Amino acid sequence: MPKESTKVTKRAAKEDGKQRRTKKDKTGPKRGLSAYMFFSQEQRATVKEENPDASFGTIGKILGNKWSQMTDEQKAPYNAKAEADRKRYEAEKAALADKSD
Repeated sequence: MPKESTKVTKRAAKEDGKQRRTKKDKTGPKRGLSAYMFFSQEQRATVKEENPDASFGTIGKILGNKWSQMTDEQKAPYNAKAEADRKRYEAEKAALADKSD
C-alpha cells in the first residue's frame, strides 16, 4: 500500500482558505532605490576595473564590504538620493491612485 502523503499541494492550500499573493501591477511606478543601490550603481564599474576576473557575486561582496566600512557622512549623498527617489515613488503612486479613482 502506498503511504499517505503529508505534502500540501497548491490546490489543497487554496481550498484551505489561504490567500494567494496578488500579482504586481506592471503599469505602476517602479519602487524607489535604496541608498546602497545608488552606491553600487556608481561604484560597480570601478570595482570591475580593479577586479576584472571577479564574478558577479564577488563584486557584490566587495561592494557590500565597501558600503559597510563607509561612515554616515560618506553615505549621506546616497541617502539623499534614496530619499528623493522614495518621494518620487510615493508621488507617482498617489497620482496613479487618484487617476484610477
